[in-house]
Amino acid sequence: MNRESRIFVAGHRGLVGSAIVRRLREEGCGNLILRSRSEADLTDARAVEELFATERPEYVFLAAAKVGGILANATYPADFIRENLAIELNVIDAARRHGVRKLLFLGSSCIYPKFAPQPMREEHLLTGELEPTNRPYAVAKIAGIELCRSYRRQYGSDFICAMPTNLYGPGDNFDPETSHVIPALIRRFHEAKESGAPEVAVWGTGRPRREFLHVDDLADACVFLMRRYSGEEIVNVGVGKDISIAELAGLVAEVVGFEGRIAFDATKPDGTPRKLLDTSRMDSLGWRARIPLRRGLEQTYEWFLGARETVCG
Repeated sequence: MNRESRIFVAGHRGLVGSAIVRRLREEGCGNLILRSRSEADLTDARAVEELFATERPEYVFLAAAKVGGILANATYPADFIRENLAIELNVIDAARRHGVRKLLFLGSSCIYPKFAPQPMREEHLLTGELEPTNRPYAVAKIAGIELCRSYRRQYGSDFICAMPTNLYGPGDNFDPETSHVIPALIRRFHEAKESGAPEVAVWGTGRPRREFLHVDDLADACVFLMRRYSGEEIVNVGVGKDISIAELAGLVAEVVGFEGRIAFDATKPDGTPRKLLDTSRMDSLGWRARIPLRRGLEQTYEWFLGARETVCG
């Protein structure tokens, strides 16, 4: 893959896709193929076929997906499994039939078993029960990984899979009903600070531990893998350390400047007790994350302040 390569970034308007586009443009890649959902609905096989037949991409970053937090997954389980399965099957199959040189599919750390050993190694996938709160999404993502493996085995397609940990950064989703934990906390603490509210409620006990990777680090890792890795095995992408939700909430409150009380609502679900990736495979390839959590949170909050009229409606 070089500056002249025809590169399709599926999901370029999302958190991950937009970061990959930024990273590719930094390198001077000028032949990027970018389509919004209104221009090419990836859940529509006919639209995907037309896109690949017309544009003939050489490389594909499959970052398009329907994503959301615990509430969104619980409210729209059918949408999560249906849309993600359709996107994966349509894009991966079209990539094979139209001779794409290489495709990178993005999984997620939430598809590992709920009680997987910590830190989670790649071989722990499919060794135990999934977390019930996001099982439809997880099943769809596992299917995407198996598609890539199967196409590699049957057709020799150079399709690889990266497994990022929890992500955050510029371009995140700050909708109160569908956002993940970091953007949700940033928005709630910011609004509480502006209104003078004495308290902010946070779902769960605060005890679960999570690992967080800045999306620009992930984009760098994706470009690195596209150039340096070719194998059937999935590759974890993370920072190798985690933080409790209670500690995270305190850190976000500091960054935002909220000085009130943080109350944890133990009647709400915690989700998986701990999610920490073993990154030794990625480390051995020669890549490591570079953006510390606090600095990443500060950058994300600064982006939110500049875009809040748009992201908050």
